[in-house]
Amino acid sequence: MPLIQVRDVPEHIYRKLVIQAEAERRSLAQQVVAVLARGLNAELDAKGKRRRTLEAIRADRIPTRRVSDPAKLIREDRKR
Repeated sequence: MPLIQVRDVPEHIYRKLVIQAEAERRSLAQQVVAVLARGLNAELDAKGKRRRTLEAIRADRIPTRRVSDPAKLIREDRKR
């Protein structure tokens, strides 16, 4: 993965990033990437891929099979 080094970050921006990172339970580096992605209207890979996959599944309207009640299956198995 490419590396970016930023120098001379103003203190107030650095502090705000640290506070946001702690609030969102991210490392400082992860928070900087998230802020850059939002600023560039770019999706972070993991969430974006999941969202697109779910949208594709919903768009196909794939019929789902109904799953039997697990308790009922266990009872039937015990009767055997």
